[in-house]
Amino acid sequence: MLQLLNLIGSELKPANDGEWLDQIEPATGEITGRLPRSKASDVDQAYAAAAQAFPTWSTTPVEGRAACLRKLAQLISHNSAQLAEAESRDNGKPISLAQSVDIPRAEQNLAFFASAIEQFPSEAHIPAGPSHINYTHRKPIGVVGCISPWNLPLYLFTWKIAPALAAGNCVIAKPSEITPVTAWMLSQWVLEAGFPPGVLNIVHGLGPEVGQAIVSHPSIKAISFTGGTVTGAHIARTAGPMFKKMSLELGGKNPAIIFADCDFEKALQTTIRSSFANQGQICLCSSRILIEDSIYDRFRDALIEKVGRMQPNDPMIPGTKMGAVVSLAHRDKIMEHIQSAQAEGATLLCGGSIADAPNARCEGGYFVQPTVFEDAGPECRINQEEVFGPVITLQRFHTENEAVQLANSSPFGLACTIWTQHIGKAHRVAAGVESGIAWINCWLVRDLRTPFGGVKDSGVGREGGWNALQFFTEPQNVCVSIT
Repeated sequence: MLQLLNLIGSELKPANDGEWLDQIEPATGEITGRLPRSKASDVDQAYAAAAQAFPTWSTTPVEGRAACLRKLAQLISHNSAQLAEAESRDNGKPISLAQSVDIPRAEQNLAFFASAIEQFPSEAHIPAGPSHINYTHRKPIGVVGCISPWNLPLYLFTWKIAPALAAGNCVIAKPSEITPVTAWMLSQWVLEAGFPPGVLNIVHGLGPEVGQAIVSHPSIKAISFTGGTVTGAHIARTAGPMFKKMSLELGGKNPAIIFADCDFEKALQTTIRSSFANQGQICLCSSRILIEDSIYDRFRDALIEKVGRMQPNDPMIPGTKMGAVVSLAHRDKIMEHIQSAQAEGATLLCGGSIADAPNARCEGGYFVQPTVFEDAGPECRINQEEVFGPVITLQRFHTENEAVQLANSSPFGLACTIWTQHIGKAHRVAAGVESGIAWINCWLVRDLRTPFGGVKDSGVGREGGWNALQFFTEPQNVCVSIT
């Protein structure tokens, strides 16, 4: 049985009060390890280590910081098989997904920001006939808090810590208590990668205990959080009056807009993937499928035929496409949404139940059938609240304007996909939809240089590229007299 430990300074250690939390494998329901149930005193120790390390790390040349990030990326690459297996067991996702997406992207995050910090530009302003020159000096903030979610554990953990470290900050990072294993594995390689003690501290525990201690700590200067909108609102209420910088990447209720002139087979196959990848547990997943009336019946029938043949399976089997949802509590939440949709009059087209265990190993696991509804109005709860599971709704539209109105009828605004062969229509719809990201005839294509984030209840701020490095630095204008 695994026993995870915090990384504080140069030590791997249990929580100060010696309390532990169970770690559970979603595909079996079995306890496979334990992790520290840390508290505010552990965060205080991590802060002390980070504060001590900051003067040296913040003045380390960018080439030195980049070298540490690259070495950590190499260690992920060298241990990719073990990390992928751990991610699958810890999260319930298919091991093929962990191998092809999660672990490679974690490596890429570190390598990308190692290069980005070496190219991070400064600005100079020189007036005509200059007597003064102004330049902008971007300085690291100090000690920052990074709180990552359970759906893409190492992928999003590194997405947060990489730009913070590259910019010269020291970090107190909290992985999700539901999926902590790969962050713990990473913690064992931090010093080997060359990071001085205290630069990166990883503290395990519950959100209301460790997460709250990080958010409310008076000397932690910035918070980068990915997770639910309710939690994000709580963080904003806590950190806002303390004038902390905040980057909040929150929920989504993303529309896929299918026009009659789409590439039908490509739209169909990609929409199934965008709806059910990682059991629908990706903030970018499509959950509201908006279909032009003239092809609605054809698209619906083709989709149901394919989704009806999808069955969750043991995530450790290489060919598995759908695994387990992340926890018993989350499975129950998904089922409550399904029952609520039926109570509101939505028509169940397929799924709607807890799935049978795929084999004896998974008898106690948490599996949900891929589920499709129609006849749910835009105001129904199933179309207004984030389910974060393998559940989608189908809705008809007749005109371009109606499609945009339906897309915007949710309180969220993270991403959308648009399927049409008409470039002018695609541009107009993308401009009309309230979202931070719009994919046209594709889904989940990511260039790490581009801004990532949402509008409305989907969050505040942008991650990725210069946006992330700007968030984790403070600009100082320096004016120099040259007369």
